[in-house]
Formats: sequence, C-alpha cells, structure tokens
Amino acid sequence: MLAAPGGTAFAEATDPAAVKSEDGKYLDKEGNPTFKVAADGTVDWYTYSGYRRYHSECHVCHGPDGMGSTYAPALQQSLKTMSYGDFLGVVASGRKNVNTAQESVMPAFGDNPNVACYMDDLYVYLRARAYDAVGRVRPGKREDKPDAYTEAEKACMGAK
Repeated sequence: MLAAPGGTAFAEATDPAAVKSEDGKYLDKEGNPTFKVAADGTVDWYTYSGYRRYHSECHVCHGPDGMGSTYAPALQQSLKTMSYGDFLGVVASGRKNVNTAQESVMPAFGDNPNVACYMDDLYVYLRARAYDAVGRVRPGKREDKPDAYTEAEKACMGAK
C-alpha cells in the first residue's frame, strides 16, 4: 500500500498498458480501464470523452489537465498510485481531509449523472495524463464512439 497526500492509503496502481479491448474500451492486464494512444496520436474514445468530461466538471477545482490548484490536488499525479477502485470510491462518495493545515473537501459525485455515468472516461483520461500519454491540449484525433458506449451512456442517463 502507498500513502497518498494526507495519509490516505491506496493500493499501488497497475501497469497502464492496454492489453485488450472490449467493445472499444481498452483494459490493462488487471482488467482496469486504460488508455490507448496510437503512434499517430489518435486516442481511444474513452480518453477523448474523459478530456471533455474532466474539463466540464472537474477542472474548476483540480485545475486544467489535472495539474492541481491551490485547494485541490493534482490528479495527474494521483493516478500513478491510486487504484481504479479507490478512484471510483472517492469520486462517488467524496472525501474530507482534515490531516492538513487547511481542511479540504471533495464533494460526492455519485448522484450526478454527468460525472457518475462517465467515471471510466475520467479515470482513463487522468491515467493517460499521469503517464504522459496525452498532452495538455484537446486530443486532435480520436477513435469513433463505440456502439456499446452509446448504449451504456443511454442506459445510465435514463434515455430510452
């Protein structure tokens, strides 16, 4: 186990290399969602969507491209040590950190469909940032949106 800022213990993250794809979602050897960036810079759909979702919901506190701010940590670095399960738990349930000179609170987003329905996308994008697989700009080229993604998105958002 590793200690994150504030003393919270996290399981060590796994190797981010994509070893297989299931319906357009790339997975690492442990079965966690991960990024895939082609030699020409084309990113997978989840990385592209994660960029968009991050910048619509998360960057206000965590800074552009996961670089952090004066009151929220740099998520770019956190994803080097934070496991997929820990990431989901913090985003869904939030966190209150009182072990610092300044109290910090991460609100729970588990009931916000604009975050909850896209947690894998956010994880994949931030993981790609953590391993410098994508830069600080909107990905220029991306894979097409997978049909399975569209169906899961509709189901999560309550569309018929």
